[in-house]
Amino acid sequence: MGKSSKDKDRRAVVEQMRREQERSEKRRTYAIVAACAAVGLVIVGLTLPSVIKQEKLEGRDLTAIGVSAKAAGCQDVKTETASGVSDHKPDGEQIFYESAPPSFGPHYAAAAPMSRKFYVAKDRPLLGSLVHNLEHGYSILWYDETLAENKEQLAEVKAIAGKFPGASELKYKFIVAPWTADDGESFPKGTHVALTHWSVAGATGDEKGTGITQYCAAPSGEAVNTFVEDYPYSDSPEPNAL
Repeated sequence: MGKSSKDKDRRAVVEQMRREQERSEKRRTYAIVAACAAVGLVIVGLTLPSVIKQEKLEGRDLTAIGVSAKAAGCQDVKTETASGVSDHKPDGEQIFYESAPPSFGPHYAAAAPMSRKFYVAKDRPLLGSLVHNLEHGYSILWYDETLAENKEQLAEVKAIAGKFPGASELKYKFIVAPWTADDGESFPKGTHVALTHWSVAGATGDEKGTGITQYCAAPSGEAVNTFVEDYPYSDSPEPNAL
């Protein structure tokens, strides 16, 4: 009888320990679930306002995105005699461009696709590919590293890119891309945006034209609108190529 009683007591102790372990594991599981839920709410709380703000920006007319053309501090348009029409270089070959950013010049054989209108540094096409886009009539808005770190202005240039949708409407040949320290010299002091276009103005028998560049201090949809109207896709060496 004594041994049986001890066995029962031992089993009772083991069962009690098992139940306490189960309760402990449940509490730990609940704590993990609660922590994950809290993290999720924090992430949503941080990202949702940005998403809403981006949607509001994208809902505006082009001319209402960013600051006004006057407030953007845009410099006078700079022109250079262009060269490099159909001057295709092997992919990966180093190409030197004197201007920062280039508005013309030798380039790689393949242009970036028209379907993509906005890039960041980690996924931007090679510089030589974007110059080929210029030859096809694109205007490019380049933003520097200072602007890339400004969430509000980065959202504005992204919204500007969104006003040129699709992959077939030629008038929407427009790309927004970053300009980094690895690409070349900095923009002129006080400017963080550059607009470029390869114009056929001044073209002669040796297939020259004009490189067009305008620097601005801040993003301005109004300034972009004026630029693309003044320098349409049709004003380029190869306007009908995508």
